[in-house]
Amino acid sequence: MNETAPTLSLSAATRVAALKLRQGKPDIKLRLSVVGGGCSGFQYRFGFDETVAEDDLVVERDGVAMLIDATSLPFLGGAVIDYTETLGAAAFQVKNPNAQSSCGCGSSFSVFSV
Repeated sequence: MNETAPTLSLSAATRVAALKLRQGKPDIKLRLSVVGGGCSGFQYRFGFDETVAEDDLVVERDGVAMLIDATSLPFLGGAVIDYTETLGAAAFQVKNPNAQSSCGCGSSFSVFSV
């Protein structure tokens, strides 16, 4: 697995900053975790959290923080978390060099081993 820390793109940081402002919650952070399931074995789960757990990795960019728990971190080494908007959809995306394969929706993936 890739040992490099995950990063947050400028687009993702800008979107989180806008959501923080819109919700009036300056302390919320983007939380990314990896859970079992999906059509490829694992899937990404995005959410917001105001609490930093003791085992969280905190990734910061432009005043925005992303939290990744210790269990999910081995699956996300070297990943870039991005935010994209197209005519049909807008979503956070994970560009993960550890993913052996992924499904068409991009929210689930498989790996050889961790």
